[in-house]
Amino acid sequence: MSADNASAATAPVGLGAAAARGAAMTFGGQACKVSLQFGGIIFLARLLSPADYGLVAMVTAIVGVAEVLRDFGLSSAMVQAPNVSLAQRSNLFWINSGIGAVLAAAVCAAAPAIAAFYHQPALESVTRALAFSFFLNGLATQFRAQLNRDMRFGRLAAVDVTAMAVGLAVGLSLAFNGRGHWALVGQQLSQAVATLTMLIVASGWRPGLPRRGVEMGRFLRYGGNLMGTQLISYASRNIDALIIGNRFGAELLGLYNRAYQLLMLPLNQINAPATSVALPVLSRLHNDPERYARFLLHGQALILHVTIAIFTFACAQAEPLIVLVLGPQWAPAVPIFRVLAFAGIFQAAATATYWVFLSKGLTGSNLRFTLSSRLFVISGIALGSLWGVPGIAVALSVGAATTWLWGLAWLRDTGAPVGAMLGNGLRIVAAYGSCGVASAAASAFLAGPLAPRLALGTVVMLAAFLLVTSLWPAFRRSVADILRGRSLLRAG
Repeated sequence: MSADNASAATAPVGLGAAAARGAAMTFGGQACKVSLQFGGIIFLARLLSPADYGLVAMVTAIVGVAEVLRDFGLSSAMVQAPNVSLAQRSNLFWINSGIGAVLAAAVCAAAPAIAAFYHQPALESVTRALAFSFFLNGLATQFRAQLNRDMRFGRLAAVDVTAMAVGLAVGLSLAFNGRGHWALVGQQLSQAVATLTMLIVASGWRPGLPRRGVEMGRFLRYGGNLMGTQLISYASRNIDALIIGNRFGAELLGLYNRAYQLLMLPLNQINAPATSVALPVLSRLHNDPERYARFLLHGQALILHVTIAIFTFACAQAEPLIVLVLGPQWAPAVPIFRVLAFAGIFQAAATATYWVFLSKGLTGSNLRFTLSSRLFVISGIALGSLWGVPGIAVALSVGAATTWLWGLAWLRDTGAPVGAMLGNGLRIVAAYGSCGVASAAASAFLAGPLAPRLALGTVVMLAAFLLVTSLWPAFRRSVADILRGRSLLRAG
């Protein structure tokens, strides 16, 4: 029996314990990453202007699609597959690397057209510099997937934290030396170099030469469907930046981008590692409905408690948080952030539906669902742009809520516990939403300096949480389940 097949055969043994250890290591790493990212946001926002962020966001809104093409869904295909031979691993590496090299060349060639689209000549050199990251990330894809498949989450967390620290150090150095938007470019490139280097060392795996006659069809079919889904999702997530950059300029795009990135910071740093832990576990449990449902609902509740608590508090205290942390030049981003916080809440709620699609191998169904739902979101954003940036933010939030409900309805015949997923979401949104309303009301009542308002809002948020927990038995049970989550996972 090969090492791969042996791993697959023994995967169910101690799966709950492996998931618990993986979750602990992954979220520990994410806490470090959030600290680094938040520190970077604070310091870089005070050293750079909204226009600097806007220029880089103009480029990434277009060329970021190459990052989806570069992966081709093959990292998830490799993690989800029941068994993978050494020859298949090597072929997957060369496919991702080749795609990355082609995309880097294509983005370089497209640089003049991107600069012309935005009427910003400076974007040509920025685009060419960022293109190199696609080649680096293409090389790194399968090293990361191998660590993920083997559930070596501690090593993954160490790689990500260290690489982020390297990127932040480079970005801050360039910003302190007055390099403007090049600080953000340097941050991205240095982080990509550090990530690739450390993944090669941490994985302990070296690809062989590509081989013909190796069965690759199942990986390419799974990856192709997933890539189509991700492309549509990417378009719906970035059409807002394209419209704002083209019609309203770098300054407004910079403000919108910071508000959006503040929203995505907790969402990405929680959802991405949670998916890294959940996908390999759920993929092995999809033939055991009871255990599958237990893991899925617990993972969904964990995501929702953390993200929705953060978003409701941030929405309630958006003005003191943004002005005190980023500086007064970012005050115009406050109303944008408040609206986008609602989008974050429902994007977090939709994470568990994405887990169901992938863990059950329903990539074709996911592609059809994404095509229909995201076209609705894109149409709404285009319509909302008639009312400027606030209209776009409102359209994005309405689209996120609709997509969550639509996804649950779509999965009703898959065997997933859709009713319980809906109840989980509505309960947690309602509970933290009421806490956020109380926090915002208290802060508005005090008025005056921002720091005391933030302090009062924080105290009221905590007091409201304790009150809701004591008065609502179902919510109290949900909180208790999260607090003893490690033991529940071990029992799984």
